[in-house]
Amino acid sequence: MRDNTKTLAQWVQSFLPAGVAQAPSLSLHPVAGDAGFRSYYRTNTQPSLIAVCAPPEHEDSLSFVRKGLSLRAGSVHVPEIFAVDYRHGFLLLEDLGDALYLPLLNESSADGLYGRALNTLAAIQALPVDETLFPPYGERLLRDEMSLFPRWFVGELLGMTLDDGERDLIESLFARLVASALAQPRAVVHRDYHSRNLLDLGDDVGVVDFQDAVTGPVTYDLVSLLKDCYIRWPRERVAHWALAYPGRHETAAVDDAQWLLWFDWMGLQRHLKVLGIFARLSIRDHKNGYLKDLPLVVRYTLEVAGHYPEFREFHRWFSDRLVPALHRQPWYQPWETAGE
Repeated sequence: MRDNTKTLAQWVQSFLPAGVAQAPSLSLHPVAGDAGFRSYYRTNTQPSLIAVCAPPEHEDSLSFVRKGLSLRAGSVHVPEIFAVDYRHGFLLLEDLGDALYLPLLNESSADGLYGRALNTLAAIQALPVDETLFPPYGERLLRDEMSLFPRWFVGELLGMTLDDGERDLIESLFARLVASALAQPRAVVHRDYHSRNLLDLGDDVGVVDFQDAVTGPVTYDLVSLLKDCYIRWPRERVAHWALAYPGRHETAAVDDAQWLLWFDWMGLQRHLKVLGIFARLSIRDHKNGYLKDLPLVVRYTLEVAGHYPEFREFHRWFSDRLVPALHRQPWYQPWETAGE
């Protein structure tokens, strides 16, 4: 990686945009990244820039560039792209700063920050649906994502083997969630629209980590934002924000009950996926920091499963079969109070 960073720095040196003042010696300083294979570095220029190493064998930089250009054309503040080397997976981007939403969110700031984030989401969903650019988020992908739950969370992390009846129960749950997702109007979906991928730019919102954007269910990004895996808000406040979403009536002419059902069931699909992803990040990729966030994701999962009669059997199974195994995990904390 050191040699790769040196090569990246040399490449950045050759593609600094006009108006950027360079220090006597260009240097790159690592900054926190995402859950993928990309590495991010801040330059010591004025203003600073973000240099990215996105290994071509793992990351699709062309898709990132095309989606970024589309989002910027729709007045969404994603980083400006100054240079790209597709062969090496190098990118040079605008630096949106460090003002991530997560540490800024509190009781007094939440309405303002979420209000701007919801307006930005409406701008994303106002983009033309182009499945050649934003691939369809259809049944196969929805199921592939949820399959991470039995494989990585139940099997690999908890060390449990499912019998035929348990697999049938999970399959029944998946079928309901897929049907609900596919019944929703379709829009551009960022797919990871939450407090670690949004930055406070004052009157604007910076949006990053959009390379996996697709065309899919209209409530997906909304629930990613409001039932964030890293911070929790009371149900009543979440419902208020969800119902007040400014893009709602442009995308779906449904009553409040149907909107909240779509929202909750979409959240259950996402949180099952995240249980599997966080387990995989720990076991396969040795990124153990995500384990501490699992109890909150469990809480979201059980709250929705316990609220709807359609999922009562799954809720009982999860509570009786999986929760006792959770207690034996070193990262466990009571899910009932996670996020408080």
